[in-house]
Amino acid sequence: MSSPSHTADTPITDRATLVEVLASGEKPRADWRIGTEHEKFGFRFDDLRAPTFDGERGIEALLRGLTRFGWEPVNENGRTIALLKDAASVTLEPAGQLELSGAPLKTIHETCGEVGAHLFEVKSVADELRLGFLGMGFQPKWRRDEMPWMPKGRYKIMRDYMPKVGDLGLDMMTRTCTVQVNLDYASEADMVRKFRVSLALQPVATALFADSPFTEGRPNGYLSYRSQIWTDTDPDRTGMLDFVFEDGFGYERYVDYLLDVPMYFSYRDGVYHDAAGQSFRDFLRGELPALPGQLPTLRDWSDHMTTAFPEVRLKKYLEMRGADGGPWNRLCALPAFWVGLLYDDTALDAAWDLVRDFTMAERNALRDDVPRLALKTPFRGGTLRDLAIEALKISAGGLQRRAQLNSSGQDERVFLDTLIEIAESGQTPAERKLELFHGPWQGDIDHVFREFAY
Repeated sequence: MSSPSHTADTPITDRATLVEVLASGEKPRADWRIGTEHEKFGFRFDDLRAPTFDGERGIEALLRGLTRFGWEPVNENGRTIALLKDAASVTLEPAGQLELSGAPLKTIHETCGEVGAHLFEVKSVADELRLGFLGMGFQPKWRRDEMPWMPKGRYKIMRDYMPKVGDLGLDMMTRTCTVQVNLDYASEADMVRKFRVSLALQPVATALFADSPFTEGRPNGYLSYRSQIWTDTDPDRTGMLDFVFEDGFGYERYVDYLLDVPMYFSYRDGVYHDAAGQSFRDFLRGELPALPGQLPTLRDWSDHMTTAFPEVRLKKYLEMRGADGGPWNRLCALPAFWVGLLYDDTALDAAWDLVRDFTMAERNALRDDVPRLALKTPFRGGTLRDLAIEALKISAGGLQRRAQLNSSGQDERVFLDTLIEIAESGQTPAERKLELFHGPWQGDIDHVFREFAY
C-alpha cells in the first residue's frame, strides 16, 4: 500500500482534470520503464513472530539501520515510517511487511540488480537485529490477532472500515504479501489494449506465483490464499473490472469507476481525515462530510487512486497485481513475464489474439477458481497450465526481440526460466511446500521460516 502522495496540492474543480491525470501518464516508447514492487514478512529468529514497530529489534530500528545505505527517512508524528532514495522507496504494510517500491528502470537486468541490492541491505541490518524475512503470499503461522499494527494514520482508518465491507479485509492488510510490476503506455488506445490483455491473463500470473497454502500452521485448501482473500475484502474496490472489455472504454470510464469507489481519507497538513465510505463525487462539489466546504486537490486524487484494488490498476501507469510474494528469482520473473507480453508489439498482438475471444464468464471463472486450483484450473477442454505455457512462449519472444543483454550476453529471457519450469512441471511453489509439509517437515510449519528465508 502506498504512503501519502507527494503530488502538489493543486485544487480540482472538474472531472476533466481527473481524466487529464491518467492521460498525463502517456510516454513515448523510448521512455517506457519498469517499476517493480515487492513485500515480505519479517520474523524474529528466536520465536518466529512478526516484529513490532517499536523496540530495539523493531521495524523502526530496521528502517533507521537502512539509512546507512543512503536512504532518507520519512517521518509521521515523529516516527520513521518509510525511506526514500532517488526514485525508490521502502515502506511498511499494516503489520510491518516491508515493501520495496523500486525506481523506474529500463531493463529487467537493472530491476533484478535493484532487488538483489535491497535484499542485501535488508539482510545486513536484519541479521544484527536477529530478524529474518520470508517471501510468500500469506503469513503461514500466525493468527490475525497475533500480528502487530504499524502507527500509520491511513491504516487506522482502513482498520476500522474494513470489517464493515468484507470478512477478510483485515487479513489482506496484516497477513498478505505480493509482488507487482508497473508498466507504461503510449496512448489511450495502447493503455486499453494492455489493460485488456493483462486483466485477461492475470489468473495465469496468479497460478504461476501461487505460494500461500498455509493458514495458522496448517494447509488452508488453497494454493493462492492471498488471491482468495481479495474476493472477500471490499467488493466496491476489487475484482476483474468487466467494463474494461466494453466498447468505448478509456480514461473517462476508469475515472467514473474510481469516483464510484468509496473514499478512505484525505491527507492534509500531516493529518489523515477519516472519510471512510464517503464519496469523491461529493468532494468535487465541496460537500464531503469529513471536510465540508473544501475541494479535493491533485494529491487527494492521487491518494484515492491507490485505494482501489482491482486485479490490474490504472494510475499514470498500469499495475499488475495478481501475484503472491516469493523468493528473489520470482521477484525478477514477474516483470520479465509482463514486459515480454506488453512492451513488444508483436507479442502484444499475439497476447491479444490469445485472449480476445474470452467471454466475461470465462474470465471470471478463471479468477474464481485459480486461488484453489492454480495451474489445474479447467479451461476450454484443458487447463490453465496450457494457457500459461502459451503466454510464456509469447513473453519469451517479446523479451528476445527487446534484445536487452547483460554483461554475460544473456537477454531478459533468462528471468523466465523459473516460470517455465513451474508451467512445464505443472507444480506451483505452493504445491512444493505442501509436499515438504506432509513429508520431511512432518507437519511443522516452522521449517518454512528456516528453509525459505531470504
